[in-house]
Amino acid sequence: MKNDATINSEQEKLLDNAIRVLKAESLEMKRCLDRGETMDALKHASQFLSELKTSDLSPKFYYRLYMDASNELQQLEFFLVDEHKKDKTKIDNLYECVQYAGAIIPRLYLLITIGVVIIKCGADTRRNILSDLVEMCRGVQHPLRGLFLRHYLLQSTKTLLPDNPDLSTTEVNDLPESDKEPRECDGTVSDAIHFVLVNFAEMNKLWVRMQHQGPSREREKREKDRLELRILVGLNLVRLSELQNLTEEMYMKEVLPSILEQVVSCRDHISQEYLMECVIQVFGDDFHLTTLNEFLRACGDLVPEVNVKNILIALIERLAHYAANPEGKGIPAEIQLFDIFSDQAKNLVTNRPDMPLEDIVSLYAALVNLAIKCYPDKPEFANISFGSLKSILEEKKKTAIEPFDAVGRELMKLVRLPVDEYNNALKVAELTEFVPVMECFNYHGRCLASSYIIQNMLEHGTLMRTEENVAVMCAVLHSLLVDQQDQPSNATENEDFEDEQHLVARLVHLIQADSPDEQFLLLNNARKILGAGGKIRIKYTLAPIVFELYKLILRFVDLKDEENWEAKMRKMFMCAMGTIGALITTAEMSDLPLKLYLEGAMVADKVPMPDASSVVYEFIAKAMSVFEDEISESRERISAMSLITGTMLEIRNLPSESWHTLAGQIIVAASAKMFKKADQVRTLCTVVALYWKGETAESGGPMRNGDKVVEVLKKAGKIATQCLEPIVQQQLFVLIINTLLYYYEDNCLEVTEDMLVELISRTKDNAVQLDVSAEADALEKHLAMTLQHIKRAKDKRPGLAERLQL
Repeated sequence: MKNDATINSEQEKLLDNAIRVLKAESLEMKRCLDRGETMDALKHASQFLSELKTSDLSPKFYYRLYMDASNELQQLEFFLVDEHKKDKTKIDNLYECVQYAGAIIPRLYLLITIGVVIIKCGADTRRNILSDLVEMCRGVQHPLRGLFLRHYLLQSTKTLLPDNPDLSTTEVNDLPESDKEPRECDGTVSDAIHFVLVNFAEMNKLWVRMQHQGPSREREKREKDRLELRILVGLNLVRLSELQNLTEEMYMKEVLPSILEQVVSCRDHISQEYLMECVIQVFGDDFHLTTLNEFLRACGDLVPEVNVKNILIALIERLAHYAANPEGKGIPAEIQLFDIFSDQAKNLVTNRPDMPLEDIVSLYAALVNLAIKCYPDKPEFANISFGSLKSILEEKKKTAIEPFDAVGRELMKLVRLPVDEYNNALKVAELTEFVPVMECFNYHGRCLASSYIIQNMLEHGTLMRTEENVAVMCAVLHSLLVDQQDQPSNATENEDFEDEQHLVARLVHLIQADSPDEQFLLLNNARKILGAGGKIRIKYTLAPIVFELYKLILRFVDLKDEENWEAKMRKMFMCAMGTIGALITTAEMSDLPLKLYLEGAMVADKVPMPDASSVVYEFIAKAMSVFEDEISESRERISAMSLITGTMLEIRNLPSESWHTLAGQIIVAASAKMFKKADQVRTLCTVVALYWKGETAESGGPMRNGDKVVEVLKKAGKIATQCLEPIVQQQLFVLIINTLLYYYEDNCLEVTEDMLVELISRTKDNAVQLDVSAEADALEKHLAMTLQHIKRAKDKRPGLAERLQL
């Protein structure tokens, strides 16, 4: 058996031979035309047209030969039109002469060419010529040759079809005499319709007949060839749709019945499916609405192999788009479009029990699309479609659908349809049958669908303003919020889970009630729902609740004249603390709760209520508790201590006693044995800022307690001397020098020049004893830069520079 490459090679050779003859004869034709030898030119034209008699070329290669031949015939046509201007009798004679050509293929191509010239020149009635040509083409019954011949006829007459409106006898009699004769010669739109319909019917018969030619083993190849040729047949319908004076009545009484008769009677599934879709695409929406019942009735008469689902979906989508067009007329009230298509869908599913499930789902997706676009004020229609599909899925016992198989892909398109059309998830949630259909997915599918809904909400800012809004959206998105029975054991371990929970976290910020009291109620409800998500989920979802509570508290500050204002404030702070506590006890987290406690302290410090300071103290105390009990890794402890210190420096309204209690705890924690010696020094150098820049309610500004600064730094120096590694000890001394220098330059009088000189001298002496290394070089440069800084500040503080001999 020959492979495709061999077949293509043979076809190319046959085509090359044919084109070689065509070019040689067409060249001779042009030479004869140049000499005015018209009859000889026609003989050469007949010779190259004889190449179109071949049966050896496949449709693809025959098409290439046909195009070259038709291009050459155009040259002949142009010449004959010019020739007619010189001698008007010659063309009529040529039309008679070529009818005696020996071979029918050349004869008919030449007849069409000359017939077109006659019509263009007005030498005979257009109606008669067209009728004559379309009938004579019956002489070629070979499918391939006949199809291309009739396609040439259709293309050649493209701009010549009569398109005058049909008039009654009275209307014709009322026309001026000058208009009656041209109208009689040209014909009317009815003549054009008859011409195209006859051509269409014959082309369809030829196209269908192709399937029966050749051995059965080549059936698949023939079907492929037929699909390549389908546009030749469909072009007839395009010509009909382009007629300007084609009316709805003509379409309903003459055009569509003729087309449907051909389609139904041919009993060929390829032809039926293509032509029905072609009708949908080429004719106007008003025509479809006028003939909807007739078209759908014909769908029921198609052979079982036809995928009627595709036809119905194409028609539904066409009409849905028409209905959604703001410039269109819309669907007439008397046409119950949804009911008609809904019944058709039910009948199709019932009559074709072997219909693939994915086809059923896609059909109902089209119905939902129709319901939403054509009847936006009647959501019950979309609901009916979802409900009908759910019943079918239950009947077929189809559950736990995988989102990436054939059925799952179609179902996902269906679920996303109302989300994309409404761009309002709350409106989608009103469809009571929507969630039951979504529940037909497996766990992964439900999560994908829920994530898509949240993304749409975020993109379009769909706000949840009432308890009902929150409750209904949580019901829709249930699969993302709590553990599911069919949830895989490793579901929480992949990146998808993390992305999904981040979406849920962002969803919290869409809770925006109209009043602060309602907002607190909604946040409290959301906290309860999200809190039931388990230890893994709440790591992502509870923090946004806390931040929204903090935002609400700051919003409440401006409403302090409200009744029970203080009680409401305490309640919100308690809710925030309880939520953070869940992150510690249930989610076993430490870093995030500590940051949330510190953020709460800064928020409480801005609230003008009598016991705000106790709330601030409580938040920082809880942060310290987390630091001491939950954080053990050294780097995390250093980072946490920096955050605690930074928060304390932001606090302005703590009483002095409370402030000093907390500061003392921080200093003790910074020098605790759970830190390495070096980390203790670094932490003390950080927290010492509390006694210099910290503020209390009574201080009225930074306290600038130099004694405490010196005390803490001396403690740091003492710990540094206990470090046994010379390079580490040297690093710590340089750090302490820079810290002392900072406070010295900030006018901390307790930091004296003697202290700095002594420490710098000691550090210089130690540097000499260090082994050569990159770290030692870095330390030397660091110390040198510090000394250079002191030297540059000599004008302001000359004493230190002089004592250091800088």
